[in-house]
Amino acid sequence: MSASPSLTLRVQAMRFESRGVVSLELRDPDGAPLPEFAPGAHIDLHLANGLVRSYSLCGAPEQRDRYTVGVLNDRNSRGGSRFVHEQLRVGATLTVAAPRNHFALNEDAAHTVLVAGGIGVTPIVCMARRLAERGRAFTLLYCARSRAEAAFIEQLSAYGDAVRFHFDDEAGVPPDLSAMLAGQDASTHFYCCGPGPMLAAFESACEMHGYANVHIERFAADPATEAVQEGEYSVQLQRSGKNVRVPSGKSLLDALLESGVAVEYSCREGVCGSCETAVLDGCPDHRDSVLSNSERASNKTMMVCVSGCKGQRLVLDL
Repeated sequence: MSASPSLTLRVQAMRFESRGVVSLELRDPDGAPLPEFAPGAHIDLHLANGLVRSYSLCGAPEQRDRYTVGVLNDRNSRGGSRFVHEQLRVGATLTVAAPRNHFALNEDAAHTVLVAGGIGVTPIVCMARRLAERGRAFTLLYCARSRAEAAFIEQLSAYGDAVRFHFDDEAGVPPDLSAMLAGQDASTHFYCCGPGPMLAAFESACEMHGYANVHIERFAADPATEAVQEGEYSVQLQRSGKNVRVPSGKSLLDALLESGVAVEYSCREGVCGSCETAVLDGCPDHRDSVLSNSERASNKTMMVCVSGCKGQRLVLDL
């Protein structure tokens, strides 16, 4: 089980946001204030069917009495979003992990470009609100298959010309991110949350244009991700002084747990980021859906639930 602080929250309200998307408003049953969060943060919902799923917070951080998340009824759901849409009801209680943030917003950037694809709009809504409140310049591109499937359009439309919508069925073609991102100042910060192909196109476009301040958030793990690898390796744990052997076919997380090492974890899919661990030496085989390309290249941290080792040895801050 995860060692992360957890909350017991009640589903206070469920709201239809667009075709296939509902928002959940979660509150403490006794009205207690909730842990603070910043734009880009997410929470893990422990669902009654045994699954743990991460959802970005899309509400206003200053409203400390509630958390709001948006959930797409994913046609490829493995049980999480389907449970929320078909079985979760107002009044139910959920165990919720306290907010984490691997998609933090630089609120002092001279200009910010926000790109959202489908349900990836949830953290972007929160970011746009904060930038507008602070009077910071930003532009937002929101892409969806159709207008009917685009959640939070009314909220985002309030920002006028700062927001551009692209609906595939109306445009007839997918968005050309390279063209849309061209011409920005080198100091601009770029954020994107959406499906895998969009994130790949976004990172490719930013790299082509030479942009350095690039941030991404994935809302689903790569279905091809494997948490185990062929060949064994050893892991030295700097703080505890232990050495752990990870045999072929076993995940690093399982090897650590079987050795009695206390490791925080939750999703086991490389999505939530709760198992992020500092790497002191060695070259990780990154298989997570949290770190950006530049973060992976730095090899400063890794997600031990799905990632492994490219060599024979790792040294971790555990």
